[in-house]
Amino acid sequence: MAAETQIDFATLKKGGWMRQKQKNKFALRIHVVGGTLTAEQLTGIQKVADKYGRGYVHLTARQSLEIPWLDIKDVENIKKDLAEYGVSPSVCGPRVRTTTACQGSCTCPSACIDTQDIAQKIDKRYFARELPGKFKFGCTGCQNNCLKTEENDIGIKGGERVEWIADKCISCGVCVKACRSNAITLKDGKITIDRDLCNYCGRCAKACPVDAYEEHPGFLMSWGGLYGNHFHKGKPIVPFFESEDTLFKLCDATIDFFKNNAKAGDRLQFAIDRYGQDKFDDMIKKVYNESENKKEEADG
Repeated sequence: MAAETQIDFATLKKGGWMRQKQKNKFALRIHVVGGTLTAEQLTGIQKVADKYGRGYVHLTARQSLEIPWLDIKDVENIKKDLAEYGVSPSVCGPRVRTTTACQGSCTCPSACIDTQDIAQKIDKRYFARELPGKFKFGCTGCQNNCLKTEENDIGIKGGERVEWIADKCISCGVCVKACRSNAITLKDGKITIDRDLCNYCGRCAKACPVDAYEEHPGFLMSWGGLYGNHFHKGKPIVPFFESEDTLFKLCDATIDFFKNNAKAGDRLQFAIDRYGQDKFDDMIKKVYNESENKKEEADG
């Protein structure tokens, strides 16, 4: 690999090695799931940056790390050194990229779902899968939307369906003030939730001082986000749902659609536009309805 004519740049890029403008210099993109790395992994990355690079790393817009100024002759040694610390390269090009995610309900008081768990499951199921074009997942824990899920080919947003518990309520009105959708009213000591206005943010339950709400976490999804050379806000197609099984059936169906309908270099929305938005929506709704109906049957 010493001579440039022997370098397979396409294979290197596939494995996360991004060519710099300087001859035979590369930035290595690290595989980071949900923006989380262990202290041990960070130590390994620091050692490689010091030994082979210029002693610094770059934080990417999608929660990854890149180690720049790496020499082509050191590729195999760098991979070996990183592996000792549980660090692996990411991918580039036409395949499923690393999933981004906020910290989620394990630590964030606003989050409705465990985004880190979902991101890991998505990564194990889809990461690096070969497709006609690149494909991005983003997962955020609540309506604060820190991860801007609508920028992704598939966006996953946490939400909550809440149920008022009359016996616990002290009619303080805190939940009414907390609701930003004006979906909650308090009259004569009784709470009423307008389901048409509710956006499943869960603020009412989290603000309640006496836990007078049951919380049922679930998902809101969007499809076809683009924020690069072309712009398109990801579109919601199905309503809020609570089944993780339904979530992955919808993801599976979308990946299969993209694989079968996209052209080289496409993003999901380009394939949808050619196929027909209405037809795509109907396909997604069918998968959703079949999954949710099976869940209802199983639950009795």
